[in-house]
Amino acid sequence: MNKTDIPFQVIDWTSIPKTKHAGENGFALWQTLQFSGLRIRIFEYSAGYLADHWCKKGHIVHCLDGEFVSELKDGEKFFVKKGMTYVVSDELSSHRSTTVNGVKLLIIDGDFLQLKVE
Repeated sequence: MNKTDIPFQVIDWTSIPKTKHAGENGFALWQTLQFSGLRIRIFEYSAGYLADHWCKKGHIVHCLDGEFVSELKDGEKFFVKKGMTYVVSDELSSHRSTTVNGVKLLIIDGDFLQLKVE
């Protein structure tokens, strides 16, 4: 096994501490697992949350509960509700999230989402 291999494991999210991050409005609670080249997080956005920045990072975002809007910097908006997923590679869009009633998300990102230039 090398340093990037991830052995089988079960994740008990109740044992992963939550960290609080302020948004432009509201806040986000993050639970984070960091592996070499891979990050897995549970996000909970408070009611009225608006991200405080435009993100260029690639993600796989799966909505576990609630609903939110992912807004692109060009003004395009995508409504995402429980059971829906979006995916984007690094540097392909500037996006931010907002929610009226709060939302819970599973977010996966890492080296595999880096933009490949040929």
